[in-house]
Amino acid sequence: MKDSESIKISEEQLFLDIDLHHEDTVLPLHTSIVLFLMSYCDCKEFTTFLVVPEVDRRILEENVFPSNLNVSVISRKDVPAIVQSCRLPAVMDASGAFCRAGLAVVLRHIIQKTHMTNPSRKDVLELLGFKKTCLKACAEVSQWTRLCEISIPFAVEQFLKEPCAIIPSEVLKLEGKLGEPVRVHNDDKIRRQKMQQEIKSNKTDERKEVQGATSQNSLQEPSSLELTAALSKLSVQDVPPKTTREPAHIRKTKTSDLPSLEHVFAEGLYFTLTDVVLLPCIHQFLVSLQKVSRDKIYELPLITGWYERVLQVHSVQKAAAATNIEFLHFPHMNTRHQEPSVSSKTEPQEKEVPECHFLGGPRPTMTKLKDHGVEADFSPHPCPTQTIDWGSLPAAVSPAEGKMSSDRALRKQQQLNNLLSVVSNMAKPGNTIVDFCSGGGHVGIVLAYLLPSCQIILIENKEESLMRARDRSNGLGLTNIWFVQANLDYFTGNFNIGVALHACGVATDMVIEQCIIARAAFVVCPCCYGFIQNTFKTTFPQSCRFQNILSYKEHMVLCRFADQTAVQLPPERRLIGKNCMGLVDLDRAWASEQRGYKAQVISMEPESCSPKNNMIVGCPNE
Repeated sequence: MKDSESIKISEEQLFLDIDLHHEDTVLPLHTSIVLFLMSYCDCKEFTTFLVVPEVDRRILEENVFPSNLNVSVISRKDVPAIVQSCRLPAVMDASGAFCRAGLAVVLRHIIQKTHMTNPSRKDVLELLGFKKTCLKACAEVSQWTRLCEISIPFAVEQFLKEPCAIIPSEVLKLEGKLGEPVRVHNDDKIRRQKMQQEIKSNKTDERKEVQGATSQNSLQEPSSLELTAALSKLSVQDVPPKTTREPAHIRKTKTSDLPSLEHVFAEGLYFTLTDVVLLPCIHQFLVSLQKVSRDKIYELPLITGWYERVLQVHSVQKAAAATNIEFLHFPHMNTRHQEPSVSSKTEPQEKEVPECHFLGGPRPTMTKLKDHGVEADFSPHPCPTQTIDWGSLPAAVSPAEGKMSSDRALRKQQQLNNLLSVVSNMAKPGNTIVDFCSGGGHVGIVLAYLLPSCQIILIENKEESLMRARDRSNGLGLTNIWFVQANLDYFTGNFNIGVALHACGVATDMVIEQCIIARAAFVVCPCCYGFIQNTFKTTFPQSCRFQNILSYKEHMVLCRFADQTAVQLPPERRLIGKNCMGLVDLDRAWASEQRGYKAQVISMEPESCSPKNNMIVGCPNE
């Protein structure tokens, strides 16, 4: 390992955290997970930096890193500015203007980079699962991603600091998940094969009983069919699928009568990135739990069974040796057909979103609000006639450059006129403006071109969209623009104005929250009101005044009908939808005012530019 003075910059740089608050150097779990995956993939495509407050010679001397990786130490003050604006882990490309941040995003990039360099490593690409979507959904909307990426690593780190005989609820939740039926692509066929296998196995056992030679070791855990299907995916070589057809009586069996599939790995039958994420966490947890109360391990039969199956993966053993992981073994535990422990069953489950039946339409809810003096309130547009001279701009700046019809491109230009006129009047030279949920960069690229004295940051979770934005920016030669592929929570930088065009559902609320935390102004255009629902961070309604009048269910009535603004709908119905939009956004505006902001709900001009034509504009009070 080298210090930062002797680093040769490569194409991409990987930045990882380290914890120095212990007597011994401790790698945070997110760092351990990244290093484990790199060892698993034998990835050498990055220059890897361990970020510390100050370069400490003790770190350079301690052997806490994989032996097959070149890891360097860098002081936090020397980290590139774009990386300093993000939570680690993060990867920065050679241009210094494109950063990927957050555990799942970085891990997926490592896998794709490895396969791109070595296409023969199909086993690495298989980590991304069916349709390459493993851990692709962001943690803000996916409970599973949040459990694996955030909740379990955090809970285990807390447990390691203060070990006790109480199993964390997040670990118990994983135990419960491993006991649920498996759903995989084409599972109907696999379940019919399992039925055929069980029939053959039962006949074999009956013959042995007749012969007085009952086998005590004839069962594997789980069934041999699931293990065969799972392990076949782990081979680097392509294995021709078996084409044996099931007997007629099995083919005619109803799907509801077929045996269920058991978990082999975390997401079902196949070893995926999720297993890689969970392994270092669960390993360290089991090691610590064993020291405190070994008997408690018996309460996790499904997790220990999963843990031992992971050990059968050859590349896991190799990565473990490189990262100094000494696996535990539980030969005394037979996990076949054991139910999750009582404690995991009784553990409080995550709060479910109540079902909304939307009886009676929106009128009773709107009338209830009106009786309490609450009606949709739209403020005058601050600059209704200010527009961009699109004809004077390079073609690559205009949304018409993208793949859209001329009519849609015109409406997009009108939408941008509204947002950019407000932002331009707010912005001052030297300001940092963040385009949240930026997509292909329609907002951010125009801002970067029109406001060369401001730093523009585009944040988007979808890599494909952000790459298109980067290509457009490069074609324009823009130097005041950064690109961050990350979930919103992984951006922690300071900024002055946040903007978002058609942020779907609760993404609008997440953007406003990020702006309030940074005490930045915001200009957001909401979308997809029907996707609004309670999350682990945000509950609806948000403002005290709405909470005193409406229940969650009644608020969801407004959200559902706020989406009924399409041009093909009758005018009266569109008017109701517009009023519902106004009420939902009024609740958002009032909630921000409770936190020290002045906020307004404004209609775009012309309203025909989009069925979702509201803007919420907020500025922190002086």
